[in-house]
Amino acid sequence: MEKTLVLIKPDATQRGLASAILSRLEKLGLKMVAIKMLHLDKQLARQHYAVHKDKPFFSSLVDCISSAPIVAAVFEGYKAVERAREVMGATDPAKAEAGTIRSDFGVDIEHNSVHGSDSTETAEIEIRLFFTENEIFSS
Repeated sequence: MEKTLVLIKPDATQRGLASAILSRLEKLGLKMVAIKMLHLDKQLARQHYAVHKDKPFFSSLVDCISSAPIVAAVFEGYKAVERAREVMGATDPAKAEAGTIRSDFGVDIEHNSVHGSDSTETAEIEIRLFFTENEIFSS
């Protein structure tokens, strides 16, 4: 069964939106198999965003995601990555389709409320950054 990592970013946790976001993913029929709240340190934030390390916005991404607690969750289901990304919407909330998480809750491209793995390969890597095997309760 396919898994994906979802991070509820600080801008959303600070506004009390975590349960609303998680609920939208569950309504897709995806099963939450792991969840935790944590405050990312900059080292883990840099690891998570390593793919962007040479981009001019890298430091800003790291600062943003490590600014306040996040909620990390693993969802499992048929085409979990694709379906989760679809309900999240485009990275830039201004360009996200109406009714998506980022359209409804995102503030701007940096404060867009949620992160989701972009492929099954990335999901495997990202999940291992945030969860140990015994923290995932897969069916």
